[in-house]
Amino acid sequence: MTGAPASAAGGPSPAGATGTAGASGTETGAKSARSGKIAAAAVDQASLWNIANLLTMLRLLLVPGFVALMLADGGYDPAWRSFAWAAFAVAMITDLFDGHLARTYNLVTDFGKIADPIADKAIMGAALICLSSLGDLPWWVTGVILGRELGITLLRFVVIRYGVIPASRGGKLKTLAQGIAVGMYILALTGWLATARFWLMAVAVALTVVTGLDYVRQAIVLRRQGIAEREAALEETEA
Repeated sequence: MTGAPASAAGGPSPAGATGTAGASGTETGAKSARSGKIAAAAVDQASLWNIANLLTMLRLLLVPGFVALMLADGGYDPAWRSFAWAAFAVAMITDLFDGHLARTYNLVTDFGKIADPIADKAIMGAALICLSSLGDLPWWVTGVILGRELGITLLRFVVIRYGVIPASRGGKLKTLAQGIAVGMYILALTGWLATARFWLMAVAVALTVVTGLDYVRQAIVLRRQGIAEREAALEETEA
């Protein structure tokens, strides 16, 4: 006999030791769970404050600054109009990058889905309204472009139960033409450049109307397909 305790010889541990180990394990598990929740919250917070969303926020913040620059000193000073053009150009450039970054690096968030289209329409709408109020652009052009943008946005929400209307190449070309044409109108141009911006705006308006009608056609087709699929599903269920 060596006189060694049963626990040292591989025997059963005392009841107290088992209870202590169990309590320690429970406490460790609770701490791990809390740490996991904190880490998950940190990930969620980081996903909101990503580069794509920050660019969208910057575009929203540029809107009031752009309007102030555009209307400074009566709205006809070439220097202030140049600063306004710079703010507009930055907003349009961020519009090109934030969506691409969000899709490429999986940075898509609910905030971005809502804020991005709002920021797009806010800067373009502000530019068009300022130009028309200053007499540089006919109000009917502003009405056609803004009416189309708001109408298509509402149309997307109406048919979203049946599917999503994807952005077409024509729609992207329309956005590019609008951005360049409006940017040229913001600058105090004269001579052949003023003539060129007139014709470019004409092209932008034409693309605005044509692509808008195409989106309406797609929405009608999408709705019909959705209704047909729903009726077919109901018939199968009843059968």
